[in-house]
Amino acid sequence: MRAGVPTITVLGVPVAALTVRQAVTEVSRLLAEPGPQTLVYVNAHSVNMARSHVRYRACLADADLVLNDGSGLALAARVRGRRFPANLNGTDFTPEVLRLAARRGLSVYLLGGRNGVAARAADRLSEMVPGLRVVGHHHGYVADDQGHEVAERIRQTGADLVLVAMGNPRQELWLAEHLPATGAALGVAVGAFLDFAAERVPRAPKWMRDAGIEWLYRLGREPHRLFARYVVGNPLFVARVLFDRVSATSR
Repeated sequence: MRAGVPTITVLGVPVAALTVRQAVTEVSRLLAEPGPQTLVYVNAHSVNMARSHVRYRACLADADLVLNDGSGLALAARVRGRRFPANLNGTDFTPEVLRLAARRGLSVYLLGGRNGVAARAADRLSEMVPGLRVVGHHHGYVADDQGHEVAERIRQTGADLVLVAMGNPRQELWLAEHLPATGAALGVAVGAFLDFAAERVPRAPKWMRDAGIEWLYRLGREPHRLFARYVVGNPLFVARVLFDRVSATSR
């Protein structure tokens, strides 16, 4: 995390505590820095995963900006008597990053999703964000031995930003290994953002998002895939947060 950014540490992961405007300012600063920079989002599931996945935990520690996603992180902050000023989840905040790119005249490459998803997302995002230049796209089914080839393809487009949607921890690991070879100034790990942008997956109603229960809507739509993440993972996250708090106060 860049020095000077206020943070709240959630189970060992430092997460920026910023308003939307402050987060946009931080992204603008990252774009002005030399060398490739990374922006990642973390939620209860990803923090759970980081407990046991050493390489992923290192990716989060090395990221230049880590933003909070969801009610789990908000709960963890409240347990420590802190609060995140805004819910900076990837689906809502990534468009702010794209609007910044459009204002700066910077180009974007989309990497991730099933066949056709990134292409559809490129069309929809170009309609949604005036002036946005999407200079290329590629599906997310990239074998380990194809990473360098895809990175070179991105470099040839001259893209300034790369959005990678491969799910945790694969997208963060891909950026850690291949972002420098793309020549891009900023890599953003965006999770399901391209699926939402392409309208392949519908979002929860606004009242559910405002209430912090969008995860419940997603669970209802994909119970088999998301059961372990939410029904098992959410209580596990809460238990870990409470145990961490008790341990801290007993020292």
